[in-house]
Amino acid sequence: MTDIRTVGIVGAGQMGVGIAHVVALSGREVRLTDVESAKTQRALAALDKSLDRHVAKGGLSAADRAAARARVSAGDLAAVGACDLIIEAATEDEAVKKGVYRDLAPHLAPHTLLASNTSSISITRLASVTDRPERFVGMHFMKPAPVMQLVEIVRGIATSQETYDQAAAFARSLGKTTTDAEDFPAFIVNRVLVPMINEAIYTLYEGVGTVTSIDTALKLGANHPMGPLELADFMGLDVVLAIMNMLYDGLADSKYRPCPLLVKYVEAGWLGKKSGRGFYDYTGDTPVPTR
Repeated sequence: MTDIRTVGIVGAGQMGVGIAHVVALSGREVRLTDVESAKTQRALAALDKSLDRHVAKGGLSAADRAAARARVSAGDLAAVGACDLIIEAATEDEAVKKGVYRDLAPHLAPHTLLASNTSSISITRLASVTDRPERFVGMHFMKPAPVMQLVEIVRGIATSQETYDQAAAFARSLGKTTTDAEDFPAFIVNRVLVPMINEAIYTLYEGVGTVTSIDTALKLGANHPMGPLELADFMGLDVVLAIMNMLYDGLADSKYRPCPLLVKYVEAGWLGKKSGRGFYDYTGDTPVPTR
């Protein structure tokens, strides 16, 4: 079993930055890349802010912050391909993710372990486009990765026991708790969570409650830290819709049909917090319900 000392991350969005933050704090070298070079540079700036917040909250010393930041660099696919572990954190689109693995193929070291941070896409299908399906595993970090404690470890049909054990041990070395999931649409967390969010959207769509009343009801009535519509905005409504479509297509059960209101919001470009508008409007100092 190869010791994981260097970690490549492909995808410089929020998840990629969050995973880089966590891995760098574990003492490992991180190489971050994205198909858009400008996005990689923005990600490094976002990482600086993320580490600064960690210091401001008292969870990290200035010296440890500087050491962690020094371990993270931008690189191209060749630099990333030489790492011991590569975590793909590209957008939740199967074609995009498969393209990443095809582009990585010429640059991979023989021992490199491949992982996907996908929240819903089949690990078996993603692994099938690589030259090492037995060394391919799902590692689904929760968002935001520096805060959330869980990593779902997902084994595809070809994932070897050694690969699974190595991935789980690596996640635990980051201070995370792991859970074992088989390769079914949306795995465990999103199989349960996203249909609940979709049902909350139906509740809004059918006029049972307002945005405020639905979120308040779940926060106080079910002791949830965040209401389901607020959580949907945080996740990204496009991501919620993609997961619902994956469940609906993969399991062929009408209970997973995406709510038409969710579809409309995504069509309108109202994707939640990242676009400035979803079930809440984020353009002012305080989020305001849009319905």
